[in-house]
Amino acid sequence: MDIALIILLVFGLFILLSSFFTVKQQTAVVIERFGKFLSIRQSGLHLKIPLIDRIAGRVNLKIQQLDVIIETKTKDNVFVKLKVSVQFMVIKETVYDAFYKLEYPHDQITSYVFDVVRAEVPKLKLDDVFERKDDIAIAVKRELNEAMTTYGYTIINTLVTDIDPDIQVKNAMNRINAADREKTVAEFEAEASRIRIVAKAEAEAESKRLQGQGIANQRREIAKGLVESVDVLNSVGINSQEASALIVVTQHYDTLQAIGADTNSNLILLPNSPQAGSDMLNNMIASFSASNQVGELMKKKSAPSENRKRTQIQEPPTNETETPEEEK
Repeated sequence: MDIALIILLVFGLFILLSSFFTVKQQTAVVIERFGKFLSIRQSGLHLKIPLIDRIAGRVNLKIQQLDVIIETKTKDNVFVKLKVSVQFMVIKETVYDAFYKLEYPHDQITSYVFDVVRAEVPKLKLDDVFERKDDIAIAVKRELNEAMTTYGYTIINTLVTDIDPDIQVKNAMNRINAADREKTVAEFEAEASRIRIVAKAEAEAESKRLQGQGIANQRREIAKGLVESVDVLNSVGINSQEASALIVVTQHYDTLQAIGADTNSNLILLPNSPQAGSDMLNNMIASFSASNQVGELMKKKSAPSENRKRTQIQEPPTNETETPEEEK
């Protein structure tokens, strides 16, 4: 076989194979003929004229993301860094505009993001930037959509993904938050302490009330016991004064016995001899007798005055003028 024929066959096979090309899914291919736009081919197997038609470029139809970091200042003169994520894609029907009108779409989008963010953030204070980051993202999306639609791009979404103030500002904010939390902790601790104090006071008040009731009941029962003891002593011929004195002396010795039962007691009662108990009994009997005599004298003195009052009340009033018959 002639060498020239072999070369011709190889060249023909190469030309034939170069006439076919494939386009991947979510991709568009721009075909030019002698440098002039010819057509846009979508995904699949396609044919072009070798040496006449050429693939000018491939356009990605997938959703792309561009992260833009902007440093700007807020209304209260705090410098912050914002990270804005822009999700965009080429419109399938406007691949021509996206390919021929805009050479560097990322740079164009970055410029618009810088312009919008540096116009919106200086209107807000630092705290408002954190609270209204969605408003900033919406403003960026609105501005980008108006500008990029002309070039065949659509903006899917814009997100403010990070807000990073200056390190000194962050430290100050952390100190403010820490102080606020410490204040809250102090308030809760004070409230808990107040509750404990109130509960303790209420418990002590209830305890005192119950103790008072117990002492009152105890004294009531003691009084009943004393009355019964006096009645028993009266039934055997001992009058009330002697019975009361005897009961007091008995309680005195019971108290001495209770004190003596405690080995650790340092209490000393003066006087505490048997003669002192006898003197106490005699003095009490004498005082009871004297008080009875004074009471009898008071009753005798008050009796005549009461009788005079009764006679004055019973006598009818006399008329000062006499009748004519009494004058005759």
